[in-house]
Amino acid sequence: MSNILKAFINIVQNPIVDLVDYYQGRNRINNSGKALENYIQDIFAGTLNESDEQKRLKKLEEVFSYQGNQNNPPDLILKNSDAIEVKKLQSKNSAIALNSSYPKAKLFANSPMITNACRICEDWNEKDIIYTIGYTDDNSLKSLWLVYGDSFCADKEIYERIKNTISDGINSIPDVEFTQTNELGKVKKVDPLGITDLRIRGMWHIANPNKTFEYIYEFDDEAIFQVICLMKLNKYNSMPKEDRDSIESLNDVVTEDVKIKNPNNPVRLLDAKLLVFKVK
Repeated sequence: MSNILKAFINIVQNPIVDLVDYYQGRNRINNSGKALENYIQDIFAGTLNESDEQKRLKKLEEVFSYQGNQNNPPDLILKNSDAIEVKKLQSKNSAIALNSSYPKAKLFANSPMITNACRICEDWNEKDIIYTIGYTDDNSLKSLWLVYGDSFCADKEIYERIKNTISDGINSIPDVEFTQTNELGKVKKVDPLGITDLRIRGMWHIANPNKTFEYIYEFDDEAIFQVICLMKLNKYNSMPKEDRDSIESLNDVVTEDVKIKNPNNPVRLLDAKLLVFKVK
């Protein structure tokens, strides 16, 4: 079964910086966004060097139980394991656009934002979620964060309180017709002719990990490429021992026990594990 440590090891053993050129050579993509999506699939599936597309697809089927789309989280689910969300940035400190989906500490099967195909891809109720955040230019991958949602995002009640308060306020407007929606609201027949509708959508953003976690990691502007992995210490310790031993035996990888702010109560600190690999 694949996991975040196996993906990290695959990056270290075969760092690929020129993503677009690499995947163009395999006739898969022609832009950095699609290249990053393929790259995330390949690091978790162990298919970075698989040139036979049929063999690669078979391996993806073995590793993943679900692949999503841009409109419904998550982008991927590891079979019987974590969910994965892929985000691409073209500035090292820019905020991450989540669109209508608020930040997630965990992914829940009863969420109205996921598809039915995701809900039934396996027997599950709750999953940890990994945000994979790639900073790219038009051709190259400059950095990659692999960070668990529960190290990064507050519990869902924090975001749903805001969302529900806005929705309730919109629904309290008299003399208008409302429609059930997964968005903040949809108002039908706003004008006397009944020909105008209004969609109210949330556009969620969350700060870049380079800013959120600058108190434990300083972005290295001199590095050609850097990958940073962060998770709670209990999550790290739950990983297979062979994978932890492999990580800790790699000379080019820095492993560090750190304290991070609790996303629900920042004055309480959480034990966490930070992994860093750089190409100079």
